Amino acid sequence: MMVSTSPTGAKFEYAPAPESRAIVDIKPSYGLFVNGEFVDGHGHSFKTISPSTEEVLAEVAEADEADVDLAVKAARRAHSRVWGRIPGKERAKYLFRIARIIQERGRELAVLESIDNGKPIKETRDVDVPIAAAHFFYYAGWADKLEYSGHGTQSLGVAGQVIPWNFPLLMLSWKIAPALACGNTVVLKPAETTPLTALLFAEICQQADLPPGVVNIITGAGDTGRALVSHPDVDKVAFTGSTEVGRAIAKSVAGSDKRVTLELGGKAANIVFDDAPLDQAVEGIVNGIFFNQGHVCCAGSRLLVQESVGDEVLARLKRRMATLRLGDPLDKNTDVGAINSAEQLAKIRELSEIGEQEGAERWSAPCELPDHGFWFAPTIFTGVTQAHRIAREEIFGPVLSVLTFRTPAEAIEKANNTPYGLSAGVWTDKGSRILKVANALRAGVVWANTFNKFDPTSPFGGYKESGYGREGGRHGLEGYLKGQSLK
Repeated sequence: MMVSTSPTGAKFEYAPAPESRAIVDIKPSYGLFVNGEFVDGHGHSFKTISPSTEEVLAEVAEADEADVDLAVKAARRAHSRVWGRIPGKERAKYLFRIARIIQERGRELAVLESIDNGKPIKETRDVDVPIAAAHFFYYAGWADKLEYSGHGTQSLGVAGQVIPWNFPLLMLSWKIAPALACGNTVVLKPAETTPLTALLFAEICQQADLPPGVVNIITGAGDTGRALVSHPDVDKVAFTGSTEVGRAIAKSVAGSDKRVTLELGGKAANIVFDDAPLDQAVEGIVNGIFFNQGHVCCAGSRLLVQESVGDEVLARLKRRMATLRLGDPLDKNTDVGAINSAEQLAKIRELSEIGEQEGAERWSAPCELPDHGFWFAPTIFTGVTQAHRIAREEIFGPVLSVLTFRTPAEAIEKANNTPYGLSAGVWTDKGSRILKVANALRAGVVWANTFNKFDPTSPFGGYKESGYGREGGRHGLEGYLKGQSLK
């Protein structure tokens, strides 16, 4: 039984409500998806495991340089002979078809994502899968309207795309949908800890009769990614992940003709003013940092609360956190799932211990952690200053640093005091204050009286060490088109 405490202190017991695993057929082993077919790799293989149970799910091929070369050549042939030549309205038909199949197989995708990633089924079911389908629907609509985009109509060629483990299917859709709409072909590498939904997407490409070589999926770790982004016949590199790896990619392509977009780390400020609707703000704080176990680049990991309501917000936040249910990702009652890997759990633990050593006060939600798998209780730190490492470094876990401010100017100064610039949130009853503060924040996305809301029609991306370029919306087409010709 899961036990939850209401804001009034009453206890509620939740009977298990597990989603069935039977809908998913996980194969014992997977090859690489190259030129429309699954093929054996030349390299070694690795195991992908379930973060919630540590069980081995499948053996997956690890692409080496020869495999990467074959995939890029397949993509080049598909671009020059088929995909780069057909009219936009024909490309749109394939994207619409993929979008519909994602919807039709949504339950299967949601269950597989939860098993392989560790995130709760209600997030994969209600967020990841629907928004993934929406991206393909949206960019299908752009495929025959590129002349109105302002970015030209000519595709770049072959896009090498590397995605992270926190939103495997969603990041895949962010990358592949605009690339295909613009007439490019793709070689995509999913993260080594979460390859399964990308491989299922390969099956969806076959089901949609996508021409061979238009989408290629190669699995592997860092060496595979490096071979892909450095391949001389890749025209565009798109990467979402850590700032450290993003820097290495930027250096490796410097001086080449490759186009690059990077969506990197963040340390977002979630600013709560004294006139904010506090219950609504508390929900936004919880969603901002504990959604997807805090495995979110744009997570609101720094709470800046106006001093006059600081105690009240903190009390309400602790009450709300006590109701969060941690456990089996496939249980529909679960709010907080498993940490994605042992390595990430070790990092979260290390930075949390450093927070305590530097004098911040730690409080964790009362919950029982399962015996197997990788788990971390939702945690907040108070008494945090801007000098603390937990206020400066991206923890990428369910850990919130709480700081206070007295004036809007102080809030803006503290919010911008970071090398990152991906996102921010503002909570206030005054529309004029929202506009003024949002305009002063150096962040790519600023949410007002909400947090972590995504839409395919809206651009997303950062400043400073959070990367450059935009994904989503009309802006997301720019990275996959050669631009308007000068007359």
